[in-house]
Amino acid sequence: MALFLTESDVLELLPLEQALECVEASFRAQHRGEAINRSRERIFLPASSLHYMAAALPGENVVGMKIYTITRAAWRFVVLLFDATSGELRALLEADHLGRLRTGAASGVATKFMARRGGSRVGVIGTGRQARTQLEAVTLVRPVTEARVFSRDESRRRDFCQEMSGRLRLAVEPADSAEAAARPGDIVITATTSSEPVVRGEWLRPGTHVNTIGANTANRREVDDDTLRRASTIAVDSLEQARQEAGDLIQGLASLKRDWQSVHELQEIVGGSAPGRTSDDAITLFKSSGIALWDVAAAGFVYREALKRGKGTELNLWKSE
Repeated sequence: MALFLTESDVLELLPLEQALECVEASFRAQHRGEAINRSRERIFLPASSLHYMAAALPGENVVGMKIYTITRAAWRFVVLLFDATSGELRALLEADHLGRLRTGAASGVATKFMARRGGSRVGVIGTGRQARTQLEAVTLVRPVTEARVFSRDESRRRDFCQEMSGRLRLAVEPADSAEAAARPGDIVITATTSSEPVVRGEWLRPGTHVNTIGANTANRREVDDDTLRRASTIAVDSLEQARQEAGDLIQGLASLKRDWQSVHELQEIVGGSAPGRTSDDAITLFKSSGIALWDVAAAGFVYREALKRGKGTELNLWKSE
């Protein structure tokens, strides 16, 4: 019998700390050659778009797919999780919160392995769907004491800072500009829908680490050429997917006449076959597009926790052969 797990179930069963562990473990499985990831495909229609991506973790006996639609009115996400041996459906999960948690967790893992050890100041640009888990994940892996936040909407910026100050118990203050948010940062996060750079390399202090997560189409970017030029280490979640979607790199590397051989997958850094940074003064960058492997890893954990705690609603979609 499969389980249906709601957004509320996911929030209850998947703390961000556990999402960090799941995502880091998935990178290690990738590095050992024990994971399979398939890049996102998209179908664009006049009023909507459909997006789907798949992955497998044979060691955890799970294989699955995330599929979602986007319209002007709403984003709707689900993950289908199957038993990798029997092929039976194990769970159908509502996956909006799961997506935010796993994306934040991935940036947390990147920060853990790429940011300077003592980094305590964070700059955040964007206050939308993903920014909260981005900031929270960074606080779980570094001794953050303050954050400065900018977005174009002053009221949303103020509300975000008030909410996150209370949640994280640290000083989260609004900044008057993207530059004012980024310049003091040991860690800079971009989580926007901008098609033009919101961070400029000239603003970054030596030793800064940048997590850029908002632009996942070829015609959008959040960091400029100078940011890429100054970055001694650039990592992505999937080179295959980044070549299709990471506008920051597609446009920036072409402009700088650099090839993709200078870009690492984060699994190489987590697994120890590539360095996360070369010195305390180095600037590092993680470009996240979001991969299905994280969804399947996180969904597998949620499913196992649901079984332990008796959560979810049983679905009898078809009988086992």
